Parts: sequence; C-alpha cells; structure tokens
Amino acid sequence: MNDSNAAAIPLNYETPPRPVEAPVRARWILPLLVIASTTAAAVMYFRGMASVLEAISFVTGAIAVWLTVRESAWNFPIGLLNVATFSVVFFVARLYADAGLQIVYVILTLMGWYLWLFGGQRHTALRVSRVSVTELVIVIISGIAVTIGLWRLVTFAGGVSPFWDATTTALSLCAQWLLNRKRLENWFFWIAADLIYVPLYAYKGLYLTSILYATFLLMCVIGIWQWRATLQAQRAAGAP
Repeated sequence: MNDSNAAAIPLNYETPPRPVEAPVRARWILPLLVIASTTAAAVMYFRGMASVLEAISFVTGAIAVWLTVRESAWNFPIGLLNVATFSVVFFVARLYADAGLQIVYVILTLMGWYLWLFGGQRHTALRVSRVSVTELVIVIISGIAVTIGLWRLVTFAGGVSPFWDATTTALSLCAQWLLNRKRLENWFFWIAADLIYVPLYAYKGLYLTSILYATFLLMCVIGIWQWRATLQAQRAAGAP
C-alpha cells in the first residue's frame, strides 16, 4: 500500500450506519443509563461512600461501554483511563487478579483500538461478525486454563475470593478478545462476568462499582440487540 492510499483510509471513530429503527429507541436508553450512573457516582462520592478513583472509574466505565454498544472506536481511549483508575481501586481492595487484569487490558485495548480502525479487509474499519466454532472452542479452553492458573496464583497471594476473582478475570479476557475482533458473542461473556462481579464487589464493599456492573448488564443486553441489528443491516447490504 502506498502513502496516498494509506492517507485515504478513514479513521472510523463514529457509529457506523444501522437500520433506522435500531438506534432510535437505544438512543434514549443508553444516555439515560450514563446520566444515571454519573449521578449515582457523584452522590456516593460526596456522601463518602466511594473514593474519587472509584467514582472516576464508574463514570469512565459507563461511557466506554456506551461507546462500545454504539460501535464507536472512542471507547478505547476512554477505556484506557478507566483501566488506570480501576487498577488502583482493585489493588487496594485486594482483588489482585482484577488489578493485574487492568495491566493486560492496556495491551488488549491498544490492540482492539488498532483492529477496529484497520482490522477489516484492505485495512478498513472492522465490521461486526459472528465467532466461528473453532475460535469459540479455543477461547473457552483458554478461559478455563486461565481460571485454573489464576485461582492458584491468587490463593497463594492471599487475595479475597480467589476462585470468583479468577473466574471473572478469565471471562473478561475472553470477552475482550472477542470484542477486539468485533464478534457479537463478546456480549455474552461480559454478561457472564457481570453476573458474578455485581455480588463480588458488593461483598467487598465496593458498592459503587457493584452498581456500575449492574448497569453494564443492562448495556450488554442492549449491545446484543444493537449489534445484531448492525449485522442484519450488513447482510442486507451484501457486506462481507
């Protein structure tokens, strides 16, 4: 590829086109969830129920997932800020696997950022797709192996809830891998992780973070519906 062609490649940070009926309803639901999340973070911070870092993590996390649902590549730089603040929050809470996961997320987020912009055919923006059976089996087996390895490591390190900490970390890594490839199935892995995260963080006294992951659950459901609409639109348009 010569320099003139490279310069012509658009940086697709904006939401790709989708059917008219899909974004109209979600356009209201997603911003309301983000506004409610931000309000809850501010209230809990000023009432002394959350640290400033947890409040920042809350807000940036909600915005990042919102942008992901809308298929905007801006979710990645916002996600990097979220990773930085959550790494401290989790380390203080002795959730060592989750704290270490944030470091891995930096690498995966940078990879995903590049793939979403240039991972499609001829270095174009990546499109929503379904995971193949082979890839899904590899992801699941890798997730099980990571769970077992982290379980032992976190137990040795004296972390809290080592099995659940390891399980959610493995599920999150699987989800992030699929998200980087823009696979529709990434949302199901996030949902499985969030179902464990909500009670785990409440048990650790991270109530604001627990509420955030409950919000993530709702956003993941919307994400499945939104990305399916995009996939159907691509197929209707004859896109590969």
